Amino acid sequence: MSESRPESRSESRSIKRVVGASMIGTTVEWYDFFLYGSAAALVFNKLFFPDADPLTGTLLAFATYAIGFVARPLGGLVFGHYGDKLGRKKLLVLSLLLMGGATFAMGLLPTYASIGVAAPLLLVFLRLVQGFAVGGEWGGAVLIVSEHGDQRRRGFWASWPQAGVPGGNLLATAVLAILAGVQSDAAFEAWGWRIPFLLSGLLVGIGLWIRLAVAESPVFLEAVKQAGDKPAPEKAPIVTVLRHSWREVLIAMGARFAENVSYYVITAFVLVYLTSHLDLPKSVGLNAVLVGSAVHFVTIPFWGWLSDVIGRRAVYLFGATGMLVWSFLFFTMLDTESALGTMVAVTVGLVLHGAMYGPQAAFFSELFGTRVRYSGASIGYQLASIIAGGIAPLIATALLSSTGSSLMISVYVAATCVVTIVAVFVAKETRGTSLADAGPRTDASVTMKG
Repeated sequence: MSESRPESRSESRSIKRVVGASMIGTTVEWYDFFLYGSAAALVFNKLFFPDADPLTGTLLAFATYAIGFVARPLGGLVFGHYGDKLGRKKLLVLSLLLMGGATFAMGLLPTYASIGVAAPLLLVFLRLVQGFAVGGEWGGAVLIVSEHGDQRRRGFWASWPQAGVPGGNLLATAVLAILAGVQSDAAFEAWGWRIPFLLSGLLVGIGLWIRLAVAESPVFLEAVKQAGDKPAPEKAPIVTVLRHSWREVLIAMGARFAENVSYYVITAFVLVYLTSHLDLPKSVGLNAVLVGSAVHFVTIPFWGWLSDVIGRRAVYLFGATGMLVWSFLFFTMLDTESALGTMVAVTVGLVLHGAMYGPQAAFFSELFGTRVRYSGASIGYQLASIIAGGIAPLIATALLSSTGSSLMISVYVAATCVVTIVAVFVAKETRGTSLADAGPRTDASVTMKG
């Protein structure tokens, strides 16, 4: 398949099938991952850390939440290594099985009241499995889409798996909001919280059925063919990445900072801020995240499309700069204690986040050559997750606990925006880059497009 010509009708149908399968699988995986974050904010502090005061219990719950992010780079390394050797599809199926199994098991976990300290330990173990699985999911999902179809619309097509992230959050928040609305707090804490986790088993079955029908990436298959039909074009893709593409890895990490931190402050920490600091009903935060995620879901492909028109960097920089400003207005609107103001704060924040997240899949894919693309994109993406989104709710909660004010949280988010602005500003524009190049990217291999 040539990347330089427009899509034929049959190729258009093919890319739509790949996009649909990738997005649905990604939605299921991120439903599992985000479900934990919402539960950590709402009930895990009471069920698994009951001896602590409410805010300290929330800190401990978010600490276990952050552990999942620590495992993500390991997942990215392992899945990236084998994804570059064996193909994208096999690893995508494995990641979905691991994630679904861990989430379903969480729904069966006894609490601290039943088995004592073993309960949080088991919770931590399952969270590590979740992190490992999602560490391999992102790279495979966006690459199998990026490596299909016409390069002129890559930003648009590759943004759809990204939309699976708010799709998963939307699904998780919706299930929790419904349960919180129809159950008393006592019933929800006693057994209602388990239902969304057990529901994961059904969702994973659906995701697997769809994902197994996806064809392997033609770009990867061509790279294998060019290497002489060997099963492994690279002996150790990670070594090649760190030797030849370390600059691109750093750019990807820097670009992730504002996007990752802002997302978890807006969607996870906001629940703590509203319920613990402002003493508002949890339904206010859940409904705001629900509406915001719906808008987020439909706007991400728009930003991906716009990056095909004006370039990845321009759209990304708009999102990072807008988020820098909004990080201060966000808490000002929350402090009005208005349900409408909260909804606007979350929704606008997620729209600005989408301006970074929409073009990100194509941008990161275009930074690396085929033989190391899964490894390079996953490493850059997941390493940043440890020091960005993984600890963002933890840092935000600690800042709130120590200062009693949201100002330093805004400063924290704004500082990450500066990191991202610098990283994207120094990067080359990648729009128009061919993914058919099997080797690691060099300055000469990146096609510049005005």
